Amino acid sequence: MYAIFEDGSRQYHVEEGSAVTIDYRDDAKIGDTIELTKVLLVGKPGGATIGQPLVAGAKVVAEVVDFPKVKTVTQYFRRRKASKRLRGHTQPHIRVKVKQIVG
Repeated sequence: MYAIFEDGSRQYHVEEGSAVTIDYRDDAKIGDTIELTKVLLVGKPGGATIGQPLVAGAKVVAEVVDFPKVKTVTQYFRRRKASKRLRGHTQPHIRVKVKQIVG
């Protein structure tokens, strides 16, 4: 069984037991359960249920596993005196493991 859900204007294809990185939530802690209710498609062995735009009553239940952080560094350089610029950015994310697909 698989599902396609939407989170943060992006779509994710998941199966039960798979892990995915989604947008950060302030109230999430490691071990918490998150319900993702914007399910666009649920696929079963007999066929797929396509929502218009969402599948009624479907949700993806996931458990928070980790808070990965990746530091992105951008450096601008021109061959002029004192024309270097170094900027860094760390985007917070949540790594979740899909426990159940209800649909």
